[in-house]
Amino acid sequence: MKSRDWPAPAKLNLFLHVTGRREDGYHELQTLFQFLDYCDRLDFSSRADGRINRAANYSDVSAEDDLVVRAARALQENSGCSQGADIRVEKHLPMGGGLGGGSSNAATVLVALNQVWSLGLSVEQLAEIGLGLGADVPVFIHGHAAWAEGVGERLTAVDPFEPWYLVICPDCHVSTSVVFNAEDLTRHTPAITIRDFLKSGGHNDCEPVVRKHYPEVAKALDWLSQYGRAQMTGTGACIFAGFENEKEAVSLRKKLPGKWHGFVARGRNQSPLLVRLAKEAS
Repeated sequence: MKSRDWPAPAKLNLFLHVTGRREDGYHELQTLFQFLDYCDRLDFSSRADGRINRAANYSDVSAEDDLVVRAARALQENSGCSQGADIRVEKHLPMGGGLGGGSSNAATVLVALNQVWSLGLSVEQLAEIGLGLGADVPVFIHGHAAWAEGVGERLTAVDPFEPWYLVICPDCHVSTSVVFNAEDLTRHTPAITIRDFLKSGGHNDCEPVVRKHYPEVAKALDWLSQYGRAQMTGTGACIFAGFENEKEAVSLRKKLPGKWHGFVARGRNQSPLLVRLAKEAS
């Protein structure tokens, strides 16, 4: 069985507060995830021999380390499925940019192969498998913009405004571990409520650390701040600003300094992955 053109969308963290650190070393967070209609694309073909093969337009991540392969194998293990798959990945999201590309790929693998292999697992079962692969995977599986707490696994669906975003990708790769292990990372921001955020907004506690260690991100934030409220998503390196219409965002993208890549995308409260999944059921 072949199933083509499954999206793995980018996400933005509209804010990111670090509210504490647990005994196991993980950080307690508050954030709001919103999806973009800018996606990696995955194709799937089932195999009878149980093998998982990956073909991709990138080579700097080995197949064994790729969340695409790890997600497929986790689904096999948790479901007892003997089928395999050939998976083709067309990557558009930058790696190490804070757009959630790896987690999104993993979620799309779980959701798509649940269909391709006719497993019939529930969203909750898929999300539980996904959490074992990464804290952000469940939000991509649930597929709705969400207020997240804990390590990112406690989700409450929300419907923020869906602006057009200009996303800038500075020419650097930010290490999440470097950011969260930094001595000067703020780890005690007071918890807020959804109502608090909608009234007065939030910030990204990781931004000062990234500014200090990654000057290219600092330069991009300063440049974009001339035209709107510039924010960093996740632990970076990508930054973004929202606009009311596509024309304004596209016009600003054309002014980008040549050293930075950027794209324009619409914020989406319903993930493109859910839209694609609905086509399978129709």
